Amino acid sequence: MAVRPYLSAAQYEWALPFYDPASKILGLDSARRELVLRARIGPKSRILDIGCGTGTLGVILKSRHPDIEMIGLDPDPKILRRAQRKAKRAHATLDLIRGFSDTIPLPDESVDTVFSSFMFHHLERHEKSNTLRALVRVLRPGGNLLLLDFARVKSGQDAFWARLWAPTARLKDNSEERIIALLHEAGFAKPAVIGHCSLTFGISEAAIYQASAPSR
Repeated sequence: MAVRPYLSAAQYEWALPFYDPASKILGLDSARRELVLRARIGPKSRILDIGCGTGTLGVILKSRHPDIEMIGLDPDPKILRRAQRKAKRAHATLDLIRGFSDTIPLPDESVDTVFSSFMFHHLERHEKSNTLRALVRVLRPGGNLLLLDFARVKSGQDAFWARLWAPTARLKDNSEERIIALLHEAGFAKPAVIGHCSLTFGISEAAIYQASAPSR
């Protein structure tokens, strides 16, 4: 895989051991469980989690749907090793791949559902557009995207809580209107916000988006 800059799940390498405990305390894991509850997963579906991080979402999905094929994609080899250890402890089989969300190393129309949780705000503007086009490519016609991310960061809290996850400038480019517009531009059908989750300590509100790959 070509070397290129990326923003890891914990933003800083030294913070990686604290990512999972912080995710639980700040309510990110509860929001991920809400995301899974809202998803319609068919039997033996092939699922892709882009920016899978330490594999929390994949483990949650496998616990609820043991028969699915679960693929996790992330550019950070250290975080993928953590995800593999977590999956092993949970007796969950995850197919973990190192790669970027805008150049997904999977065939066209090979995935039933794509998940993204608290990753989209890590991307630069051009990477967001390229990622969504890549998802349209790998999704089967009518397949679903379920995306969970920060929606509104409350003023006065940015300086401490929000910067644990991404530079504030990227969070400000993560509005619901902006993401819906990008989904439309990429060719997704019926993109919509289908729910919200309040995060612990009021750091932000997370939005859940759903969109469908176009019929071909």
